[in-house]
Order: sequence, then structure tokens, then C-alpha cells
Amino acid sequence: MSESRTFDVDGVPTTAVTDLPQDATILDVREDDEWTAGHAPSALHIPMGQVPQRLEELPQGQLHVVCRAGGRSQRTAQWLQHNGYDVVNVEGGMAAWAEAGREMVSESGQEPFVR
Repeated sequence: MSESRTFDVDGVPTTAVTDLPQDATILDVREDDEWTAGHAPSALHIPMGQVPQRLEELPQGQLHVVCRAGGRSQRTAQWLQHNGYDVVNVEGGMAAWAEAGREMVSESGQEPFVR
């Protein structure tokens, strides 16, 4: 499946959950309680407010940034893009992820859900 992208008003590329490549590198910028409730199995978790201090943890290559609904990820993606990172904001965030039936895991031992 090829990824379909648009660009927001700030020039940040965006894509729908349904267009994400299977091997996409996902950066989840939600808070710890949201992450614990449910997240994409292979995602990297760095809360939005910690991203500037934890840049060394970001892998090379393109990052698909996700939050709950798309607002925090858009701001984070914009900041990362302005700092030289190759980023794509995931439209609709984890809410769209869950709605699309994509796989989720939780850290709580409970059934995963989007908080």
C-alpha cells in the first residue's frame, strides 16, 4: 500500500491511519496514562513535553507522529520538522487507529483502549 499524504497549513505532511505503511516508525506523544491504556504495538513513546529533551532516542528515518486525536502530534511534528526531522502527522490519532481496527496493546493487562 502506498502512503497518501496531504500537507497542513504549516507544511507538515499528514496521512490517514488507513494509509500508514505496515513498517511505519510511530512516535506516540501522548501522556503516560494514555499510553498505558492502549497504543500501537511497535510505537516509541515520548510524551510531547519531553520530546526536545529526548531527541537522542528518536530513530533515523521518517517518523509518523500520533497522539489521541491529532492536535498534539501536529504541533510535535511541526516542531520536529523545523528541527530537521522527516515527519508525518497521523490524522485522527489513536482514536482513528482504534476506529480503523488496527492492532493495539496495553501496559495495564486490561483490554487496550484509547484514553
